[in-house]
Amino acid sequence: MDDSALIAPGQVWLVGAGPGDPDLLTRKAERLLCAASVVFHDALVGPGVIDLIPPHVRRVSVGKRSGRHSKDQRSINELLVEAALDGERVVRLKGGDPSVFARSAEEVDALTAYGVRVSICPGITAASAAAASAGISLSLRGKARQIRFVTAHAQAGQPLDLDWANLADEAATLALYMGRDAADELCRNLMRHGLPRDTPVLVAADVSLPSERLLHTRLDLLPIAAKATGSGKPTLILIGEATRARSPAALRAFHREQYLR
Repeated sequence: MDDSALIAPGQVWLVGAGPGDPDLLTRKAERLLCAASVVFHDALVGPGVIDLIPPHVRRVSVGKRSGRHSKDQRSINELLVEAALDGERVVRLKGGDPSVFARSAEEVDALTAYGVRVSICPGITAASAAAASAGISLSLRGKARQIRFVTAHAQAGQPLDLDWANLADEAATLALYMGRDAADELCRNLMRHGLPRDTPVLVAADVSLPSERLLHTRLDLLPIAAKATGSGKPTLILIGEATRARSPAALRAFHREQYLR
């Protein structure tokens, strides 16, 4: 099948690369990679996904990663606009889902301001992949009727500006992206606003990759668990009763899990 017609010259697709495992890429995303003439990709995109880009397609790393941005957002926007106006078939490849903490709205606004046609191909977000690896559900009847996606990234030296009282809800599951460096602050403020110290927590690093690490712990031990994942690894923190470890019998198929109690 000829996929070149999927992307018209001068068109941009924002494509979700998923959590890292190339087998979790959508079929449409893979077809778009094959249809592109240039792919601008983030540092968090798994190497197996990058390997799916055909050799004839130009690859441009824009290196966006928390604390280590090789390109600022304005520069990335300019690169996308320039490529589109030059008639390239452009894929902007983003880790996870483009619409979950990936600044897709800024890129869409920059492109449409120049009359560039832009579309979005969703991807699997890290919270869904972590839950699948751990054999848990982000929602749990009678325990977690809400799932809240929160970015725990703040400017260097600045406290997190979050509604702690609202987040400290025992009937919700919190999915905290980029949370490793903020683990002390998360633990302290959530307990201060009433979340029990023994609230179950799952710390997930390198989700879906061979190096994946899942640590079950509790809220008061979150800072220790976060440090145990190792620095430099993309880390997601799931908090709430729905994240409680399954029984030993139920976990036989999930042998990669580790525990910190």
